[in-house]
Amino acid sequence: MTAPRRFALATRAIHGSSARDAYGSPNTPIYNTTTFAFDSSAELLDVIEGRRRGALYTRYGMNPTLYALEETLAALEGADDALAFASGMAASAALFLALGRDGIVCVGDAYGGTLELLGDQLPQLGIRTRLLRRDEVDQLDTVLADGASLVFLETPSNPRLELFDIAAIAALAHRHGALLAVDNTFASPVNQRPLELGADIVMHSATKYLGGHSDLTAGALMGARERLDAVRPWRRNLGSVLAPETAALLARSLRTLSVRMQRHNASAQVVAEAMARHARVARVYYPGLPDAPDHALARTQMRGYGGMLTIELHGSGAEAARVAERLRLFALAPSLGGVESLVTQPCTTSHHDLSAAERARRGIADSMLRLSIGLEDADDLVADLEQALHETAPEHHDEPR
Repeated sequence: MTAPRRFALATRAIHGSSARDAYGSPNTPIYNTTTFAFDSSAELLDVIEGRRRGALYTRYGMNPTLYALEETLAALEGADDALAFASGMAASAALFLALGRDGIVCVGDAYGGTLELLGDQLPQLGIRTRLLRRDEVDQLDTVLADGASLVFLETPSNPRLELFDIAAIAALAHRHGALLAVDNTFASPVNQRPLELGADIVMHSATKYLGGHSDLTAGALMGARERLDAVRPWRRNLGSVLAPETAALLARSLRTLSVRMQRHNASAQVVAEAMARHARVARVYYPGLPDAPDHALARTQMRGYGGMLTIELHGSGAEAARVAERLRLFALAPSLGGVESLVTQPCTTSHHDLSAAERARRGIADSMLRLSIGLEDADDLVADLEQALHETAPEHHDEPR
């Protein structure tokens, strides 16, 4: 008998859920319902005790709209299961509390809120954490030998777009009995699938590329069911489940994920190449550039290079701020991954809560601008950046704005 065909990601994004509406709707309805009734106590107990899956109580995540979304999320990452959360930070927090109680090692840069949670807040609960910079990765073997249950990393990282070898780090973590969790937000499942490279759990801030329209806040964990079963009680009792209305919005967005990412990838490449040629740009951080330090790894580990890039300008943080304020198409706003292009200075948004010394230690300069490349015409985005760089050049500082 011929094995069933494994559908491509674009197909799974649309048909990843087995749920079917009784009236033929291709979309799972929004079950805006707190609780669900049963005909008998025996049926209720079957659901509560896990003998069959059913709708019970939305805070528990036992809601048909959530089930349908989670089936699609799991399908995108090639996972057994998925859990949807109210935000990416809610997903990370539940992950760390459930699986990191014997120690967590964070490798490389990460979102500022993640670093604050790991560096400041979890130690207050007695959870040992260790933050290794990119140039300290060779210490991971020694650190793991001292004991840790979870390794966590972002690749590409925020905001320097540095890559880490997922397969190598997964193998090292497993030799020490630790799990590897990868924040795949910047790449998306279209460009990178960490589970296929040996990672145990994938985390997403679904607010970003999975949502894709800057109109929802959500998070997700994908992985083996036994791993996520350890996280599930933390989601339930911390009250961090995703609302059904938002779950329906996210399910809608996933249907166009593949085609959106293709455009993000292509446009970011154009913008990165243009900025690499500009005299006012000291450095461009983008793995798709042939001279990027991690380009060779990107070619083997990724299917596309993503829609995020960071430019570091010649000059000060104040000069970078003037460039950001002069842009017309790029909105000066936090977050990323939407259809519209955004610009931020990491020192004022994503990594503002880190001390200036810690940002400097991590190579996060005040003169950096992080660009989230949207779905506008790439040439228009390049022209917008070029006019802002021209109008804010030192010889133009005294011109009226």
